[in-house]
Amino acid sequence: MIEADCVFCQKSEIVLENDLAKAFWDIHPVRRGHLLIVPKQHYATYFDVPATTRQAMDDLTFQAKALLDEKFAPAGYNIGINVDAAAGQTVMHAHIHLIPRYVGDVKDPRGGIRKMIPRAVRRLGTKRK
Repeated sequence: MIEADCVFCQKSEIVLENDLAKAFWDIHPVRRGHLLIVPKQHYATYFDVPATTRQAMDDLTFQAKALLDEKFAPAGYNIGINVDAAAGQTVMHAHIHLIPRYVGDVKDPRGGIRKMIPRAVRRLGTKRK
């Protein structure tokens, strides 16, 4: 099913697609080439997506990596999935973030995605009251 009020269901500027999934540029990219891979049918979270559709998303993720390798030649990648609001999911349509990484895009890339967002690193070291 496709949801009429879901921005990802309605997304028509597609970079890559297969029968069950599509990929498009993130409108708030963390790095140049940041892609989202989503099922064409509406599923709220990654854990709601049927196995055949997850496989189609995975296949498209590999195709997207090949495209980004050719277009931007990144030095590495982060792959992320946020599930539910508590984990940072803001669009309730299952999606995979494929984020190209470049030498020097952060001073010290150890720790992966946390280092791309400096305020997240500070929060990790802050104790809650």
